[in-house]
Amino acid sequence: MSQPFTTSVPTSNGAQELDQRARSASPAPRIQLDRAALDDLGSALETEWLEPDGRGGFAASTVHLCPTRRYHGLLAARIAGHADPHLFLARLVEEVEVAGGAGGVLAMARYAGELVPPRNELLERFELAPHPRWTFAGGGLRLTREVQMARGLRTVLVRYTNDGDAPLRLALRPLCPFRRVHDLTVANDALDTDVERIEGGLRVRPYAALPELAITLGTAFDFDADPTWFRDLRYAADERRGFDGGEDQWSPGTLRVALEPGASVVLAATVEVDACADPTAVWERTRAARAGWLPAGEPTATERLAIAAGDFLYRTDEGRLGILAGFPWFGEWGRDTFIALPGLTLGRGQVEACAEVLEGALAFLKGGLLPNVFGRDVASSHYGSADAALWFARAVRLYELALGSREAVRTRFLEPLASIAEAYERGTTLGMEVDDRGLLRAGSGVLNATWMDAVTSAGPVTPRAGCAVELNGLWIFLLRYLEELTGGDPVWARRRTRAEASFRACFWLADERRLADVWDADAPDRRVRPNMVIAAALEFSPLSTAERAGVVACARAELLTPRGLRTLSPSDSEYVPRYAGGPEERDGAYHQGTVWPWLLGFYTEAALRAGASRAERRELQGLWSGLAAELDVQGLDHVSEVFDGDAPHTGGGTFAQAWNTAEMLRALALLES
Repeated sequence: MSQPFTTSVPTSNGAQELDQRARSASPAPRIQLDRAALDDLGSALETEWLEPDGRGGFAASTVHLCPTRRYHGLLAARIAGHADPHLFLARLVEEVEVAGGAGGVLAMARYAGELVPPRNELLERFELAPHPRWTFAGGGLRLTREVQMARGLRTVLVRYTNDGDAPLRLALRPLCPFRRVHDLTVANDALDTDVERIEGGLRVRPYAALPELAITLGTAFDFDADPTWFRDLRYAADERRGFDGGEDQWSPGTLRVALEPGASVVLAATVEVDACADPTAVWERTRAARAGWLPAGEPTATERLAIAAGDFLYRTDEGRLGILAGFPWFGEWGRDTFIALPGLTLGRGQVEACAEVLEGALAFLKGGLLPNVFGRDVASSHYGSADAALWFARAVRLYELALGSREAVRTRFLEPLASIAEAYERGTTLGMEVDDRGLLRAGSGVLNATWMDAVTSAGPVTPRAGCAVELNGLWIFLLRYLEELTGGDPVWARRRTRAEASFRACFWLADERRLADVWDADAPDRRVRPNMVIAAALEFSPLSTAERAGVVACARAELLTPRGLRTLSPSDSEYVPRYAGGPEERDGAYHQGTVWPWLLGFYTEAALRAGASRAERRELQGLWSGLAAELDVQGLDHVSEVFDGDAPHTGGGTFAQAWNTAEMLRALALLES
């Protein structure tokens, strides 16, 4: 049997060194864009940064702070009683004036299809250093703007520093949508336009159903009350995706601040009660907390991934540690959580964080299933995933390998793992049952149960009803793991032996040296999909080393791209080469050829378990080096959710996806081991 792989970042350049390296020097910028790059608006307005708050909220926008999605804003916060984040502060309309009359607008936006201003004349440089930072210069002006989310608080901090020689004045007008991040607003008379003055700032609550927003400053300011709707903001990225891309946003008025040379002011916007009476102190605490886990020198790709991995972990109001599937629109998804968990935690040496996520999920175990979408409790969660509980079992095994203690795993997880397997044996929802061959069946023609779950108006695109190859690979993995945890219990051994024999008989296509995708109606689905690679990568597998190699060879020939694995071979008549168009077109392509980067992690593991040669290992290293270039393309420090099946493999979907980051970290560690 192949030796198990542990998941850790290599000590030569890995995340475990960050703490030691960070304490003696200031962090170096991870990203720097100069004037020439910023003037390339076609690229700059598609380059996005992310600042999570650790509570499920975030700030995000383009490097010009020009919103191109409805999700872009400075304060998107998760609040009690609501499943989705709400956008409270979209942006600040900023104007600066230097003594003598020079100055201008600091950020742009698109109104009625036109950029205002058409060029960001003052913006000289953008950096992630470690948080977003902009440098403005011209006409005697030199000003820095920085944005930080206060981790653990639903609070955004914006600091302005006068780095020039002349006094200046800032005019800051907040735009306050007060809506779900998925929605849009239109001008209306239903909102409350009252502004309450509080110590150090002001407070607004346009809609009684949502909490109030407090805006405070760390210095004296004037406020001009002027309730106004900014109309017809347009979001180009949303429009390209086939959605309505226009809305109106309300502003209560303008804050005016004077800044002497060398002085700074911090503006805090929060939905926490009394969280930011002293914005400057909160800024310094936030900055100091970050300094302990950032590299002092220029970070490697692995270090950048290790830093970005923390973006996906968050705590619920109840204190449970969870993982967000992706930004800016995904919540906490069970399948994504347990696929990503090993890389995001064990891949950074955070073994107990892994255990905490696993243990926190146990309260959601229902009829052998774990949620596809987590809510606050079982009643508010969605149980639409046949494999979330199976991925949970694999995550437990990787946790055991990292911890080095089987007894601790027996104590914590043997009983729930056994209950999952027993429930699957008896049969549960989602059309799931173990058939008379010992294989796991799930789904139907009208019900997706696997990760290929896209649905259009015509129904499921890839229902894959029957015995799916990766589900059965994971099912056998669970049975074998239970056999090991129980010291060879004959019940689990018997079930595992039967399932393994049936797996080989039903899925192995000897003439093609690969696995079928689904077994149903006593016949294999011979489509070439990447799910066979998942089955071939698992530690506990009925496949021989040579058979694993056959699967890898097929995937290399038909599915492998520089950005991940295609979801369907280009030789298939149903292959869709581009992930583009409106929702129907994109959902139709989602698993019909679109490339998914996270699958490259399993391709790497399968190749290594198949005995990859030195040359093959170098080829794998080259693939990961090429994919790491994407850290500078769309979501800075992140990799896009998906890519086109055909070259040049343009990115799409979310700009930050948990399992992509996780599998990059995990696979890079495997290649170093």
